[in-house]
Amino acid sequence: MRRDLVAVVGRPNVGKSTLFNRLVGERVAIVEDEPGTTRDRLYATVEWRGREFTLVDTGGLDDGTSEVEAGVRRQAEAAIEEADVVMFVVDAQSGILPVEHDVADRLRRSRKPVVMAA
Repeated sequence: MRRDLVAVVGRPNVGKSTLFNRLVGERVAIVEDEPGTTRDRLYATVEWRGREFTLVDTGGLDDGTSEVEAGVRRQAEAAIEEADVVMFVVDAQSGILPVEHDVADRLRRSRKPVVMAA
């Protein structure tokens, strides 16, 4: 039986990989203070409250113009496309930034269920 897939998305350096590691229960994703550390999708199986699902960590969604940033954005958008549910992570300390409005618009267009985490 196929497990539900939950994509963890948000702008760079909001704690997506930290949350991913916490839910997985071990340090699978590399966590750094430097934006752009996560570039590819990273998958892990998670059991939470008796339910097993696949969690996918993504790089930060932003409007960067470099080739690397565009590649990271494509990877995150692919994760959104394949996800059954999207977890939208924001930084509660810095508040909602304009890039988060752009991400929220992308998620609305995806028509996927979205859970916001701060």
